[in-house]
Amino acid sequence: MEVSSEVLFLLILASAFAGLVDSIAGGGGLIQLPSLLVALPGTQPAVILGTNKLPASLGTATATITYLRRLRPNLRIATFMAIPAFIGSALGARVATLIPREAFQPIILIALILVFTYTFFRKELGLTETKLDKKGNQGFKAVIFGSAIGFYDGIFGPGTGSFLMLVLVAVLGYAFLEATVTTKIVNLSTNIGALLVFGVSGKILWTLGLCMAIGNIAGGLLGARLAIRGGSGLIRKVFLVATSLLIIRLAADTFL
Repeated sequence: MEVSSEVLFLLILASAFAGLVDSIAGGGGLIQLPSLLVALPGTQPAVILGTNKLPASLGTATATITYLRRLRPNLRIATFMAIPAFIGSALGARVATLIPREAFQPIILIALILVFTYTFFRKELGLTETKLDKKGNQGFKAVIFGSAIGFYDGIFGPGTGSFLMLVLVAVLGYAFLEATVTTKIVNLSTNIGALLVFGVSGKILWTLGLCMAIGNIAGGLLGARLAIRGGSGLIRKVFLVATSLLIIRLAADTFL
């Protein structure tokens, strides 16, 4: 599929902004996926989802490496979430063509409103660590939530970072900064899981996806560095903004 140079430029810009936001607090799908839907009208939803996963995967990988150079996450919990998330995402991508995305929008909209409300009114949430669970309990919760969120990311996508962030902060007791690097590791596994399935199925526009990846990688690098400097306070603010914009976008798609 060919796109004009103007459309390609705008898609790269959108991907760069998506990478910036996603690397700080998640929510890049809010920007990148709708931009593809607008730029490629009439394209199969599975192709849009597959193409979206290519720059998202490369941008997330870049942000993850940047974080790991400065921060040391709990690799045990990250692994417990990432492996089932990878499997769940691959399964989700397999059924992505069977269930219309519109069927999920009202449910995800309600869930995101609850995420935003809970985070907004708990002012101290995620500013410091509050890990109280025993290791076994944390590992069990990581597997369960990783599987569920991974499946969601494969079948739909937008909001994955928000859900991962809330689980790590509110359920597992992480501060936002540490939660961000763990979120990137898990999100990278979900992106790769879905990307492999979409790639094998021939549902990726590789040239377009690689061009968009240039922007996403640049945005991911900048966003990760800003997050490390700004700490949990900055990440919390960006998280609330990204989640609120995603709510508005889904509400518009659902009711208008």
